[in-house]
Amino acid sequence: MTALLILGMILSVVGGLWLLVVAFQTSVWWGLGSLFIPIVGLVFVIMHWQPSKKPFLISVVGSVLLIIGAMNSPEFRASMTV
Repeated sequence: MTALLILGMILSVVGGLWLLVVAFQTSVWWGLGSLFIPIVGLVFVIMHWQPSKKPFLISVVGSVLLIIGAMNSPEFRASMTV
């Protein structure tokens, strides 16, 4: 399950960075807002769906894989058997 954690982390980071690049390509203000204020990134995705669709979905898939990998880890299972 470590592979899911690593793959999920890589996809989340790549999608997030790609989304930040798309935001900066649109406008410096969108880029800075997305970088420093998390909700601005979500607003950017909603308002600019076409250019931000792929990086957003890659980030979401990475987050899902990260959660699945974490839930299947031995540490998580051990904490659930209390």
